[in-house]
Amino acid sequence: MAVEKIQSKESKFLRTVEWLGNALPHPVTLFIILIALLLLTSALGEYFGISALDPRPEGAKGRSADGVIYIVSLLNQEGLIKILTNLVKNFTNFAPLGTVLVAMLGVGIAEKSGLISAAMRLVVLKAPRKLTTLAIVFAGIMSNMAAELGYLVLIPLAAIIFHSLGRHPLAGLAAAFAGVSGGYSANLLLGTIDPLLAGITQQAAQIINPNYVVGAEANWYFMFVSTFLISIIGYFITEKIVEPQLGEYKGSLSQQEIEQQHSASITPLERRGLFFAGLTFLFCSALLALSVVPENGILRNPTTGLVTGSPFLKSIVVFIFVLFAIPGIVYGLVVKSIRSDKDVVNAMTEIMSSLGLYLVIIFFASQFIAFFNWTNIGQIIAVKGANFLNQLGLHGGLLFIGFILICAFINLMIGSASAQWAVTAPIFVPMLMLAGYAPEVIQAAYRIGDSVTNIITPMMGYFGLIMATVIKYKKDAGVGTLVSMMLPYSISFLIAWSALFFVWVFVFGLPVGPGSAMFYTP
Repeated sequence: MAVEKIQSKESKFLRTVEWLGNALPHPVTLFIILIALLLLTSALGEYFGISALDPRPEGAKGRSADGVIYIVSLLNQEGLIKILTNLVKNFTNFAPLGTVLVAMLGVGIAEKSGLISAAMRLVVLKAPRKLTTLAIVFAGIMSNMAAELGYLVLIPLAAIIFHSLGRHPLAGLAAAFAGVSGGYSANLLLGTIDPLLAGITQQAAQIINPNYVVGAEANWYFMFVSTFLISIIGYFITEKIVEPQLGEYKGSLSQQEIEQQHSASITPLERRGLFFAGLTFLFCSALLALSVVPENGILRNPTTGLVTGSPFLKSIVVFIFVLFAIPGIVYGLVVKSIRSDKDVVNAMTEIMSSLGLYLVIIFFASQFIAFFNWTNIGQIIAVKGANFLNQLGLHGGLLFIGFILICAFINLMIGSASAQWAVTAPIFVPMLMLAGYAPEVIQAAYRIGDSVTNIITPMMGYFGLIMATVIKYKKDAGVGTLVSMMLPYSISFLIAWSALFFVWVFVFGLPVGPGSAMFYTP
């Protein structure tokens, strides 16, 4: 009876999440609705004279002479003219736009040449049998550098590998899915998600401080270490909880699976390509290190001689491009997937053509953030919200645990990391800045909440694809089957990752990235 009650509650929860997600419109439509509500709210706010005392010191940039923040209406002649004359500029000057496009050019070359796929398969297929699970989770996390590659290649491959080893294929699928989606924000290297989120965070931070800059490397230290944490926990959950619950799988490999497994193996030519690509990557990294590590390095800060605020950090997106593009070209030349300059251009063109939806979403997201800034609604919410938090006595770790939980809940309904952060960053970043915390730390906390519930929400973009693979091995499987299988990962990732964040920031006071501040003083 107790088990039935638990299953009933779980089923009701899943139906609620599914209903909430289905009730939400497409992200583009959502931004249009939010913009309309924002314009109406700005007019009502100005009409009723809603205001807040500006906590910034006298003389601070953007602070009015009387020290009061007023809501500015955009539903008037002046507002309409400002909207029309700045519509294009809002889009082209949106911080994440250029940085993501540049980074994706390099990733596109590495992906099209086959470098990323081969490296991922090598990690999984050549791992010792005892470490297969760990290798799959780790490869899943690392696959996030190449957008959908983990979903399309690694997850079905992991199921086949487990099957061929006499293990339950759904356990392999779960391990890969946990790494690819549950560990979405973790990585040893900077990828395209880093400049994307940093740009949105910067735009939100500039509501409070117009000169604040957030780099793509803002969370690198924390996400680097998080990679090992998520890999180990994913391994443990698979081995000790998920696979024992699934039991023995008695099906045999189909001809299609045998062919897929064979095609996934690393050929001698691919191994040769990986070798030379690896040497190229090390060579490029060594050159980069020579420009940064020595005290007289040419890419250090020319004024202070430090790495903080240096041309190196300001150009990090360029180096992401270079460190993907050049090894990708070398690999392609060796394995003959790239034969001329035209193939390189085609690789970049193909990755750009896949960004159509991203550009549409970013266009409307950039307008929403710009309008939100102009109306001063964000500043007023931030001031009043920070005062409310102070009255509640929420500070430090407790405050951020609550923030992570809120982000995790919102992520159940808005599966896109950029769409969710574009909506919530203008509210939470200024509010938590006024509570005394730096945008870089706030962003790191957001990335935890944004990742851990990816694997249990039907609103995640690739959930249907994963569901189709599950049904292949379990004919009577439903959404609840997949969600209940992934729930132990989600809960464990949430607890362990939040604990790491708490210890990292509030016990040891470590920076979450190179030059990243922990506290912010208005």
